[in-house]
Amino acid sequence: MNPRLAAARALAAVLSGKASLNSSLPTQLDKVEERDRGLTQDLAFGTARWQPRLELLAAQLLQKPFKAADSDVQALLLVGLYQLFYTRIPAHAAIGETVGCADKLKKPWAKALLNAVLRRAQREGEELLASMERDPVVRTAHPRWLQKSLKAFWPEQWEAICAANNAHPPMILRVNRRHHSRDAYLALLGEAGIAAAACQYSRDGIVLAAACDVRGLPGFAEGWISVQDEAAQLAADLLELAPGQRVLDACCAPGGKTCHLLEAEQGLAEVVAIDLEAKRLVRVRENLARLQLDARLIACDARDTANWWDGKTFQRILLDAPCSATGVIRRHPDIKLTRQADDIPALATLQGELLDALWPTLEVGGMLLYATCSSLPTENTEVIEAFLARTPGARELDLATEAGLRQPHGRQLLAQEGGHDGFYYAKLIKIAASRG
Repeated sequence: MNPRLAAARALAAVLSGKASLNSSLPTQLDKVEERDRGLTQDLAFGTARWQPRLELLAAQLLQKPFKAADSDVQALLLVGLYQLFYTRIPAHAAIGETVGCADKLKKPWAKALLNAVLRRAQREGEELLASMERDPVVRTAHPRWLQKSLKAFWPEQWEAICAANNAHPPMILRVNRRHHSRDAYLALLGEAGIAAAACQYSRDGIVLAAACDVRGLPGFAEGWISVQDEAAQLAADLLELAPGQRVLDACCAPGGKTCHLLEAEQGLAEVVAIDLEAKRLVRVRENLARLQLDARLIACDARDTANWWDGKTFQRILLDAPCSATGVIRRHPDIKLTRQADDIPALATLQGELLDALWPTLEVGGMLLYATCSSLPTENTEVIEAFLARTPGARELDLATEAGLRQPHGRQLLAQEGGHDGFYYAKLIKIAASRG
């Protein structure tokens, strides 16, 4: 299959609200030649990254918008525009190959339309985009609701956040303490000719100068390292783990933090890891197996404690709550297409419900670390503020990190170009069992 067609089909599922790229793209990648898979992935993710900007440009170039049934043609047009403005693919090849895909969609009428629009974009696109730069959606390539939210919450940082969201993320490793210290593994990378540096905040983190195939890294198959963003790596140390503790990792998939907990403290009594769907635990199980670690995995709604909790309290709980993922847009640019403003209050409600449900499973004197990969205070400091107000037995603890910005509650890490993702942490201690 032509990589442009594969990327467009994956994107069409996202545009029509039926899937994310994580679910729609693998099926399409299986249909293209192996040599074209990198290009297919770049076309899909790159088009999603710049979609808000490209969509407004397309609106200027089209006489009328596409019908809902033609989201595949719309996606193909966006893929064509992405090639013209964000790749080194020659314009004649980008246009010709993209237009040729219309036949495979069984929409021959679209060939003339795509050809005309893409050729006009080639002639006039730069001028049109320049004339639209005053619109912050065009300038930042973020949907209007998100651009306005970031500006309102982060008036001094919002443009830098948008720029970081549009940049390619660095490849960051987590060194497995059970095998090597970070310095020892940096030395191994140096011997292998792989340029890398220590992360600023995570004691286990290494940022590579250039992304590479993990299979080429020393000891990957043996479990010496994993790929995990620096911000996510902070959870293990913030939990203040100690031998003999029983730890709950709620909402655990894909398992990076679950594994890090077990790497960081070999003497834990047990780690219980929960996620909503059994299929999401497959990846967790694979990660545990590669690293030769063990945790008790449960497929269940974490709020439904009657169905999974055995009544034995935990000394530590990590609640990496479902969220808008607005802090990791650079890794999942289709979030710009899939998230809507109305999602945020609903997510905040869910986050509060998870806190309320899990709190009784924490022993008195135990700690709960609340985390999200959101950049929006609605899901972060405001959720913690509301929980503390309705939970007399809860108190907030300081976080032992300089990462991010201190908030009324917790710390907010904002996405950094070349550095960590956007993330949020708050740490709570249970001082009494009664909630009043």
